[in-house]
Amino acid sequence: MARPLPLLLLLLLALGLAAAAKSPYQQVLQHSRLRGRQHGPNVCAVQKLIGTNRKYFTNCKQWYQRKICGKSTVISYECCPGYEKVPGEKGCPAALPLSNIYETLGVVGSATTQLYSDRSNLRPEIEGPGSFTIFAPSNEAWASLSAETLDSLVSNVNIELLNALRYHMVDKRVLTDDLKHGTTLNSMYQNLPIQIHHYPNGIVTVNCARLLKADHHATNGVVHVIDKVIATTTNTIQQIIETEDSLETLRTAVAASDLSSLLESEGQYTLLAPTNEAFEKIPRETLNRILGDPEALRDLLNHHILKSAMCAEAIIAGLTMETLEGTTLDVGCSGEELTLNGKPIIANKDVLATNGVVHFVNELLIPDSAKTVFELAQESEVSKSTDLFRQAGLSSHLTGSERVTLLAPVNNVFKDGLPIIDSNMRNLLLNHIVKDQLSSKYLYHGQKLQTLGDKELRVFVYRNNLCIENACIAAHDKRGRFGTLFSVDKMLTPPTGSVMDVLKADHRFSTLVAAIQSAGLTESLNRPGTFTVFAPTNEAFRAMPQGELNKLMGNAKELANILKFHVADEILVSGAVNALVRLKSMQGDKLEVGMKNNVIHINKEPVAESDIMATNGVIYAVNSVLQPQASRPQERGDEPADPALEIFKQASALSKVSQRNPRLAPVYSRILARMKENSEAF
Repeated sequence: MARPLPLLLLLLLALGLAAAAKSPYQQVLQHSRLRGRQHGPNVCAVQKLIGTNRKYFTNCKQWYQRKICGKSTVISYECCPGYEKVPGEKGCPAALPLSNIYETLGVVGSATTQLYSDRSNLRPEIEGPGSFTIFAPSNEAWASLSAETLDSLVSNVNIELLNALRYHMVDKRVLTDDLKHGTTLNSMYQNLPIQIHHYPNGIVTVNCARLLKADHHATNGVVHVIDKVIATTTNTIQQIIETEDSLETLRTAVAASDLSSLLESEGQYTLLAPTNEAFEKIPRETLNRILGDPEALRDLLNHHILKSAMCAEAIIAGLTMETLEGTTLDVGCSGEELTLNGKPIIANKDVLATNGVVHFVNELLIPDSAKTVFELAQESEVSKSTDLFRQAGLSSHLTGSERVTLLAPVNNVFKDGLPIIDSNMRNLLLNHIVKDQLSSKYLYHGQKLQTLGDKELRVFVYRNNLCIENACIAAHDKRGRFGTLFSVDKMLTPPTGSVMDVLKADHRFSTLVAAIQSAGLTESLNRPGTFTVFAPTNEAFRAMPQGELNKLMGNAKELANILKFHVADEILVSGAVNALVRLKSMQGDKLEVGMKNNVIHINKEPVAESDIMATNGVIYAVNSVLQPQASRPQERGDEPADPALEIFKQASALSKVSQRNPRLAPVYSRILARMKENSEAF
């Protein structure tokens, strides 16, 4: 009885592999079947775009969203491909009658193709013996052609029409499972290639025309209905650039960047081709800078080239696509319009080339890698900082070829207005510009950074944040042509001296300074180190009872013990405090640092001021003197109990119980004996 189980598992595995091997189109078709099965056999659920005749088989995501390109859809139920209704019966129980391709064209909604096959003398071939595949334009596809185009096809003794129809044909049977992404089929017109794209969302395109009804079998082949009349393609992407007048500036840029060979080579690319108008929208100074910088120009053009061919018909929702530059673009759609990064800037779509597809765009897409730091900052949540640096006369450091990293506070820092520019503010801003172009992912704890203001800044790496002095990085860094932008959560305050230097310079800490000197800790807080000091203000000492304060100040050993409890031997800036953080004090006990209502608390006491930076640490001003656990007047919960007292408590409790229950009397006697033994021991 145990033998059939492995066989069953193998069978299930085989079925799973078979299901996994289905093409995306077949997977979507299967989902549509599942959604339509309550209406009878071979019924498929179809999403129809409201106000149009566009229909799509539905996948799971689209089924619940009920949108195509952001527009609402309605669900209708139709016979799945290859089946038809029978009067009086539910669903679509009957397979379509099998006949030749010519007859099948009339059944599947391509009567115009059937008509033109007759007129062009193609009919005898597709009625006769053989094995063909025809990608038949729908009736609507033929109707959408301009009168001029249609006239040129049908008026030239039908030769052009015959050639056009034969370009839609392949001399073998090809089903959707055979239509692999990025492949080509040789057409029956001069063996010219037909480009096939089979996308993960189940959409299949033929020269960027979408398959509407697929896999209709005929006695002599297969019929697929498509939504466009396709035309022959002989030009590469580079040749399209060279022949289009509206791409003259792009042509010059491509030649200067040595990308011509790539755009002539075999492959499947998507070029988002900026028109002359797109280049004209860019400030002349910016455009000249990029065109004169080979590396920036190459990044700019590579940012307009996607790594795979993407036909417009395949885009029914937003998706992220990688460019040759290594960046990503959000490609989507809104109704009939394609969008890039949410903007409808595509002017002309699906210009097919032998090595991909071209979409004309009327805005230039400048990648970060081709921008100055100043340009990066202007487009980010630090635009107010750019005003500040410009007013301080520091723009030249952010717009030239100097390798720098800008630490730019986010706009929210300046919600009450920009500070006044004076010599001190200008020097402070210089210390927000780090020498060298950095990347945050290479920063490490304890690293030292040199600023244009000749200050040395420290890097602190925490579990939940990456900080440079008191300012923590608030967003992903943006890397420009020569500089990098770090958005930070506050204005930086570079250290100006040791912990003792800072305390002595601030009148709020005069009592603390005297206490440190009295306790003999001055040298410790002057030496190089990594201290976090929770510094009691004069107000904190005044709040102590006078007698307790006098006693503390008169006992150097106890005073040193209390002061050491206020110092931890590691630097913790406020940006690192999210959950509770425990620090070991120099006295030995733990300090608990947390955040409540956006205020730092130390041992549940609010901090008056955070992040007073020193060269050997950071200072927090507190308005209370913190007490180590052992020095607190209340009884400690973790002190060892007096064993005699505990035994007495037990004995007292049990004596009353034993009086009510004779069986407990021996227990009571033993406890009394233990109490006597312990009392003799003490």
